Amino acid sequence: MKTRPHLLDDPLLAPYAEKIAMRAACVRRRGKALYPQGPLADFACAHEYYGLHLRGGRWIFREWAPNATSVELVGDFNGWRADGSFALSRVKGDPAGAWEGGWPETAIRHGQRYHLVVRWVENGSERGGERIPAYARRVVQDPRTDLYEAQVWQPPEPYRWRAPARRAAPRTPFIYEAHVGMAQEKGDVGTYAEFRENVLPRVVRAGYNTLQLMAVMEHPYYGSFGYHVGSFFAASSRFGTPEELKELVDDAHAAGLCVIMDLVHSHAVKNERDGLSRFDGTYYQYFHDGPRGWHDAWDSRCFDYGKTEVLHFLLSNCRYWLDEYHFDGFRFDGVTSMLYRHHGLGVAFTNYAQYFDDAFDGDAFTYLALANRLVHQVRPGALTIAEDVSGMPGVAAPVREGGAGFDYRLAMGVPDHWFKLVSDLRDEDWSMGGLWHALTDRRPEERTISYVESHDQALVGGKTFFFQMMGAAIYDSMHRGARSLAADRAVALHKLARLATAATSGGGYLNFMGNEFGHPEWIDFPREGNGFSYDHARRQWSLRDNPGLLFKGLGDFDEAMLKLLDRGRGRRLHAPVRLLLADEARKLLFIERDGLFFLFNFSGAESFADLPVLVPPGRYTGVLNTDSAAFGGLGRIAEGQDYPVFNEREGREIVQRIHVYVPSRTALVLRRS
Repeated sequence: MKTRPHLLDDPLLAPYAEKIAMRAACVRRRGKALYPQGPLADFACAHEYYGLHLRGGRWIFREWAPNATSVELVGDFNGWRADGSFALSRVKGDPAGAWEGGWPETAIRHGQRYHLVVRWVENGSERGGERIPAYARRVVQDPRTDLYEAQVWQPPEPYRWRAPARRAAPRTPFIYEAHVGMAQEKGDVGTYAEFRENVLPRVVRAGYNTLQLMAVMEHPYYGSFGYHVGSFFAASSRFGTPEELKELVDDAHAAGLCVIMDLVHSHAVKNERDGLSRFDGTYYQYFHDGPRGWHDAWDSRCFDYGKTEVLHFLLSNCRYWLDEYHFDGFRFDGVTSMLYRHHGLGVAFTNYAQYFDDAFDGDAFTYLALANRLVHQVRPGALTIAEDVSGMPGVAAPVREGGAGFDYRLAMGVPDHWFKLVSDLRDEDWSMGGLWHALTDRRPEERTISYVESHDQALVGGKTFFFQMMGAAIYDSMHRGARSLAADRAVALHKLARLATAATSGGGYLNFMGNEFGHPEWIDFPREGNGFSYDHARRQWSLRDNPGLLFKGLGDFDEAMLKLLDRGRGRRLHAPVRLLLADEARKLLFIERDGLFFLFNFSGAESFADLPVLVPPGRYTGVLNTDSAAFGGLGRIAEGQDYPVFNEREGREIVQRIHVYVPSRTALVLRRS
């Protein structure tokens, strides 16, 4: 049985072998130091100790606040008065600085709201402020004051799971990236229930096997796309209740989907009242002290991954989402920002030395490796994905080899290349060799998730891939009877780009919701600058469903493409991919993978009739063509035709060729038997 290449098989890493070994040793030492008694999973349960819990007929509340001089709960249950009735005491003998209090079960009720009043001494004077508990599991916004409050969440009946928790991610993840709030066509915030009822069936029908939910963790500002997290253990209440999120995950599992979520441990919102910043009066409780604790570009706070209590918090957060909501893994956001003290800002990673210099954050790398070990320990077969643009060797290699242990990394250079092609170059200037390199530029021992565009490319200030090609013509040229040269080009290249990207991927493929059918709008959440409009914070599914529009053809092609690539239980995108032809003059690209042959004609002006194509012996049948009228194409290729193989003399050799008609801006997929 063939094994995956080893991280150190790369001769360019030989000079850094000692540093890589030191990373692995550091991870082992740190893991043993955190919990020498047993598995790391037993350490990652701070959420069962801290926060508000009903235990043995009494409410117990604990909070970590080492610099505080007093901590007190105020809420509905005591008239919002800090009168000492819900004051906490320091936990005796606890060097970490924990506080706790206990009250009868009748003192607090399900649904009541509360926050903490934390006091401390600063420059000889007593200071204080309101705080949301760090481990709060439910946080809601008061419509009268717009302030966030923790909410007691102890429903009389716990949620009863119907579908078994999924135990293994798909061999080949086809990921549907989605944001619950903007998933509806209405101009309002969508809910977990609406997503479950209206969007989940679309994901299943489209052929995706993995649902990736963004913006799940509670964030004070809706327009942040969930990146500025305030309450790490609370599912965003603006989309519904915890039970409604569980029901969404449950139904997704029942439909056969793996469900992962975006995990933002790269930074935290700088808010003090509804965040972790200055929680106990210090700026360094959870974060680095001084300038290193601030991410100026993101206007947020940076965790100190060297602190045991911070690791306790973050690792427990990983376990919490797996246990409480049955998520099957995570997309770790902002990994590049974590790995380097310069956060990767303004840095072009052009040589290996940059991955091993003084800018490398060893504590952050150790945390990521421990998090991956924990996640796979708690949920064997879980899926973890790193959002890393730097290309650091080992991010998606096993921890035992000195890697960070992610299952996949995002191939973030692929969308950059596609956008550069359609934005900066004339079609006739595209390099086929350059495109092949961009699509397959990855380390052999690390698997990647490829994509043409994610939500990142569509956020305000950017344009979707389809809009980048169409421009204003997108509004009046998408009717099947009113097409234009601009529409024909954009519709064709939209399909070619997705097929080429998926067919050459390093093991998985991703799409952001709506982009599979060329959604016309970018993402812009309601804010003061747009008059608090929801016009661009929604998905126009009616375009996908309208048979008179070319959007439907794009969506149908995406569905057919995934169905073809997912055959063979996902083995296809793990097989080697071979380049058979890269013809710069004629703009042809011909590749093979697992018995499928993909012939691309990227030329906008030239079609090729009776094109001779060198192939291995066999029988060839057309199984997919992007020019099908059903997919919004011009219908120039006969569907499902066989291509006989001819023995032809080439010099002194007899070779096998098929002869095909491949029109301009068209791709043809053939199956060899």
